[in-house]
Amino acid sequence: MADKPNLDRAYAVGSTDDIKSLYRDWAETYDEAFVTAKGYRLAELVADAFVAAGGTGPVLDVGAGTGAVAAHLGKADISPIDALDLSQEMLDVARDKGLYRDLVAANVLEPLGPALPRRYNGIVSAGTFTHGHVGPDGIENLLDIARFGALFALSINAAHFAAKGFEAAFERLADQISDVSAPELPIYDDRADPEHRGDTARIVTFRLR
Repeated sequence: MADKPNLDRAYAVGSTDDIKSLYRDWAETYDEAFVTAKGYRLAELVADAFVAAGGTGPVLDVGAGTGAVAAHLGKADISPIDALDLSQEMLDVARDKGLYRDLVAANVLEPLGPALPRRYNGIVSAGTFTHGHVGPDGIENLLDIARFGALFALSINAAHFAAKGFEAAFERLADQISDVSAPELPIYDDRADPEHRGDTARIVTFRLR
């Protein structure tokens, strides 16, 4: 019997198949059992950063899951929004909410042009660049499907920002991006489990030159 889907299992995933299995098991309960019950703030923080920096549509929501970022962007009248996620089951839940124009199941670590021929004015992501999920290589694939001047708002687990190469990746991309900001903010409110209540993320915003 598979382990119960939860944050510890998410941090322990080691392969694409592990990730697909986790979110297949978690899709139907993710919103209530994790986002609400654990005080998960990351989606709102990413959406707020995108809006505050002057973001406009069309937007691609990377690692869209069940649509938490899109729900917050919708409150600010940002549209249209497309969803990209590795998990078809999570996208199926998001589809029922009517938040997205298009939903695409694809791997951000692979070239995205064939799956996403459109070019975006904005790219957002909450919770994808974290333990066991996606490393800095995924960012370069996103640059390829963005319009010049596109605004990015990406959460990156703070514990991994330097240790997993994200900081170095942004330095390498300095000639392609501008207006970089990366404040560190709490991922959860006080409903989180004690062992994760202090977890933080960098909310990285920048524009494609």
